[in-house]
Amino acid sequence: MHFVTEFILLGFHSQGTVQSLFFSLILVLYLLTLLGNGAIVCAVKWDRRLHTPMHILLGNFAFLEIWYVSSTVPNMLVNILSETKTISFSGCFLQFYFFFSLGTTECFLLSVMAYDRYLAICRPLHYPSIMTGKFCASLICVCWVSGFLCYPVPIVLISQLPFCGPNIIDHIVCDPGPLFALSCVPAPSTELICYTFNSMIIFGPFLSILGSYSLVLRAVLRVPSGAGRMKAFSTCGSHIMVVSLFYGTLMVMYVSPSSGNPAGMQKIVTLVYSAGTPLLNPFIYSLRNKDVKGALKKVLGLTTT
Repeated sequence: MHFVTEFILLGFHSQGTVQSLFFSLILVLYLLTLLGNGAIVCAVKWDRRLHTPMHILLGNFAFLEIWYVSSTVPNMLVNILSETKTISFSGCFLQFYFFFSLGTTECFLLSVMAYDRYLAICRPLHYPSIMTGKFCASLICVCWVSGFLCYPVPIVLISQLPFCGPNIIDHIVCDPGPLFALSCVPAPSTELICYTFNSMIIFGPFLSILGSYSLVLRAVLRVPSGAGRMKAFSTCGSHIMVVSLFYGTLMVMYVSPSSGNPAGMQKIVTLVYSAGTPLLNPFIYSLRNKDVKGALKKVLGLTTT
């Protein structure tokens, strides 16, 4: 039995002018994503007013987004211009590992950010003693380490499947669904393990976030002052928007087997959560946070004060 040594990653089908326009669009979005998230990282690092747990978590989230988008978009750009559109077997699974590990880290970090807001709003008197700098750093480390320890097992299971041809992946990234479709031998048990694993990673942090914000909502509704309620909601609104964007697209892709999603839909949804949400996150957070907005203006040289 012959085993493939490389895959053909089709990406988006485009020719001539359309291909050049699509390349330019993705490149501009990528550069804006790096600029926006990089500015937030610098703002949190350089502005002492932002040296609080909430903003430190935000800075780490922006740092994560830089690596998350860089795990797929550069290869996507090369693929658009490439005539062969090939990716090596090891390169495909390396991309798979980093893309899903960083995505898992993002799930965990969003959950920690929701927990931080729960403590700040529901337990304000205990917040300084609980969410200390050391505890915040420990939570961040747990998110990163856990994210990168989750996916070796699924990747090993999928990489051990026999791939004897064809080797065409009709997607923009190396994704488990198309890889299962290319296996010469059906692997229902491996598919079940992977989809169960994906569901646990998605729903575990998501339920934690829902729990945190349910308690936040209950506490906010008890605030007698309308201004107080608005202030509390404004501190959580940006995070809720990011969670909705990120988890909404993830659930479409990975909670149910991808065989139920057309290839074109898979590509569009993947593009949204791999490149779209990392671009929008800096704008969402900065527009709803006066301290971050002020620090960003200083970083970008838009103010002299």
